[in-house]
Amino acid sequence: MARGIIYVMETVVPGLIKIGKTGSENFESRMYQLERNGYNNVVGLKRRFAIEVDSYDEKEALIDSLFDRSRLQNSELFALDVDLVIQLLSSFEGKQVYPKNETKEESFKEATQNQQDAADRARIPEGTYYLNEQIKGFGRITAKMRVENGMFIVEKGAVCRPSKGSIQNSV
Repeated sequence: MARGIIYVMETVVPGLIKIGKTGSENFESRMYQLERNGYNNVVGLKRRFAIEVDSYDEKEALIDSLFDRSRLQNSELFALDVDLVIQLLSSFEGKQVYPKNETKEESFKEATQNQQDAADRARIPEGTYYLNEQIKGFGRITAKMRVENGMFIVEKGAVCRPSKGSIQNSV
């Protein structure tokens, strides 16, 4: 049962992260090398979380299989939310080695809060929205929509243009 470190790093590209593993004795030198030289033509790597675990090869293989659809081909780069990966890694049994100044519980809580904050920023604010536009080849489209409790309500009388490919001829 080999013991080693699984880590996650952010890149300069938002939403692109590196997930990797290294031996416990190699962690600092591996981080130094990646932070200075980059990985797979991606620079600006910054460590975010690392945990020392037993059976690190198997755990990293599990993570790879869980996130395989988000992987950039033939690399350790993933198009994922770094906080999701931190939540997963911090739930593993093991010793957190980075960041050194907080516990696994604090890292998990911070990652969870970061995800909630991002979801809140992405949410369309409640209120009334209006659309009034002239579309060449179609005519005027008008609509009034309310956002209430996360629901979109288009009011009666709205005139909207069909999306491309959805126009059907009736026989």
